[in-house]
Amino acid sequence: MNTVSTVGNPDYDGPIAMLDDVTRLFAGSPQVLALRGVNLRIERGDYLAIIGPSGSGKSTMLNTLGLLDRPSTGTYYFEGINTSELADDDRAALRGEAIGFVFQSFHLMPKRTVLENVMLAGTYAGRNRAEREERARQALKRVGLQHRVNFYPTTLSGGERQRVAIARAIANEPRLLLADEPTGNLDRRNSELIMELFAELGASGLTIVMITHDSHVAEAAQKQVRIADGLLTELT
Repeated sequence: MNTVSTVGNPDYDGPIAMLDDVTRLFAGSPQVLALRGVNLRIERGDYLAIIGPSGSGKSTMLNTLGLLDRPSTGTYYFEGINTSELADDDRAALRGEAIGFVFQSFHLMPKRTVLENVMLAGTYAGRNRAEREERARQALKRVGLQHRVNFYPTTLSGGERQRVAIARAIANEPRLLLADEPTGNLDRRNSELIMELFAELGASGLTIVMITHDSHVAEAAQKQVRIADGLLTELT
């Protein structure tokens, strides 16, 4: 696996992400081994669900894939880049350019409109206001909320707020979308709508990794792996 000196390698034709014998140890009394020799290959265009109960290591896995955390041992390659060799600023730049995040709790700013919330993604990427607004409007159209641009999050349903969060995550056209229990705060109907949206995004070629404890939600993905006690097992 080759490394490159520049941040980002979108033309790399190998797996978009690969964990090679990755462990993550958290110091303490007692120490916690959250990941145990994990090997995982994610091809561009994959829609992968990582299933596991609370405390299984799935959030640590997502944080590692999202460059929010570093492995204790082993190597994480993103588009062929050995991310262990990147400085913190380069990791942050790569994360902002290539990775989008969707969380269970939406993380929307209540005093900003839907449009302003989605435009924040472009702010972090250093885009000018006109480009941020254009990208935000296109992302909101993509999730079916173009008619809610001037609403505030507190006036929206849970399903609509999650769609705003997804629009924010895709506004910068990431190459990898990471979703942390994206239906955890939703009822069954809204969960199904969000899963339909993820399926559409996956069909468009976006690489998606979703963690969930819900096997019904995981069935929407093309591939599934299970994690328990930091160990990964391939299901399909």
